[in-house]
Amino acid sequence: MRFTRTSKALGIVAIAALALTGCGAGGGTTEGGGDTAGDPNKVITAYSNEPQNPLLPANTGEVYGGRVVELLFEGLRTYDASGKPVNALAESIESSDAQNWTIKVKQGQKFTNGEEITAKTFVDSWNFAANSKNLQQNGFFFESIAGYSEVSAVTTEKSADGKTTTTPAPTAETMSGLAATDDSTITVKLAQPEADWSLRLGYSAFFPMPSAALADPTAFGENPVGNGPYKMEKEGAWVHDQSISLVKNPDYSGPREAKNGGVTFKFYTDPGPAYTDLQSDNLDVTDVLPSNALKTYTTDFQDRNAAKPVASNSTLNIPGYNPNFQGEAGKLRRQALSHAINREEIAKVVFNGTRTPATGFVPPVIDGFKEDIPGNEVLKFDAAKAKDLWEQAEKLQPYDDSKPLQIASNTDGGNKEWIDAVANGFKNNLGIEAEIQPFAKFAEALELRKSQSLPGLSRAGWQGDYPSLYNFLGPVWATGAPSNYEKYTNPEFDKLLQEGLAAKTTEEANEKFNQAQEILFEDLPGLPLWDQTRPIVWSNNVVKAETGWNGGIRYFDITAK
Repeated sequence: MRFTRTSKALGIVAIAALALTGCGAGGGTTEGGGDTAGDPNKVITAYSNEPQNPLLPANTGEVYGGRVVELLFEGLRTYDASGKPVNALAESIESSDAQNWTIKVKQGQKFTNGEEITAKTFVDSWNFAANSKNLQQNGFFFESIAGYSEVSAVTTEKSADGKTTTTPAPTAETMSGLAATDDSTITVKLAQPEADWSLRLGYSAFFPMPSAALADPTAFGENPVGNGPYKMEKEGAWVHDQSISLVKNPDYSGPREAKNGGVTFKFYTDPGPAYTDLQSDNLDVTDVLPSNALKTYTTDFQDRNAAKPVASNSTLNIPGYNPNFQGEAGKLRRQALSHAINREEIAKVVFNGTRTPATGFVPPVIDGFKEDIPGNEVLKFDAAKAKDLWEQAEKLQPYDDSKPLQIASNTDGGNKEWIDAVANGFKNNLGIEAEIQPFAKFAEALELRKSQSLPGLSRAGWQGDYPSLYNFLGPVWATGAPSNYEKYTNPEFDKLLQEGLAAKTTEEANEKFNQAQEILFEDLPGLPLWDQTRPIVWSNNVVKAETGWNGGIRYFDITAK
């Protein structure tokens, strides 16, 4: 998390390579991973950080806000621990041609303020999210629906300093392909057939929102009212820069029933104190460990830890607005930087094997993953080649080394150690100075990426929204995508993504998506670093905890002693 988080899915995908058993032991568990014993009313405390934006599903695109939104709301579908979609508020989702869809919504469902959830609730929420004038980060997720281009239209201008600005300019208020024909029926017409469009409907962008959210989204986002397994403890339960307190929703009857009394997310700017709090049972669960604990967490928390490969990866993104990395010289420098990173050594020494050197822009646990994509040899450590490429670039355009190369990162995620290792690689192999540009809050770094205000590189990552190759490509690198903060654009890349989405079979789609990765390896808008095995630990107050397919903790499944 995300990490940024966020679009379309292709194929009846499976995460066959995903190991679903953790290395910790905690007694007998149900299929969902929670223990049948324990105190169902006890509140769990969990590691987190200040969310970037007010808590609206359509405007939450990073993990710290996302983990709260996913507990407060429920959509038409959800995903089980293996990534399989499960109907939640949907009675059925059907199509005979993969372009025209009919969705039946369960009746009798309500938000915690008593407002009924109908087909119109979804239609209004989706139109609000897609409409560019509402400035919702996740509006991109509705691009497949006919009429999206009219409600999402923007005008683009370049200022004197070369920065690009966009202004909302919708020509319609609602998407023509979306309608509620009665209280329980949603009809959706897509711009083109997409056989597995329905897979993405479990992502938070598609969650329903009550009328208050559409009337005053800023105020609503401070005290959101949802329909999920939890609700805000009270008005003002979000104490900024400190915590967010959720309690069990007693009226919830979906597939994610809470096995505890609530979750309080405590905000940390450093994982070290959080780890100490866990050891003294003053914090109950974390998915962020300090680097020095990666070697000791299995012994520090015997029978209270788990780890498995998940759909999450890390990259080092390179802003196209930085003159050092533009043109042919910039392309050579991008390649040089990549070859100067010893991913294997960092994964082993810094991460103690909890990372695997990346071979692509998509993690191996996703169906359709291809290990030998042409161009991915640029990810191999080669000091001599890195130096040669850098020297070639110098002949074309001298590197501006008046200041050290900054690598922007939040410091709460245990990132300093590996960034220091990468910086040393740049210094030793390329002769350039590099250093971390630290941020206490992940949201702060995201905002500067969004405004294109960072002077150098940026740590980035992706936690899957739903299990598909496209989800690791489209929302991050497609032109205009919500998490494409560096504004990368390549028409051929976009074309291959669209061809993949329109493919008739999963195999054909994945072939197109992997071809699109070849273009990314040619352009290198970001440098894939490593894929994750996500370790988590929990306190003596917890029976057992588990991560889902994408590495997110299944908080609702945690039982307390």
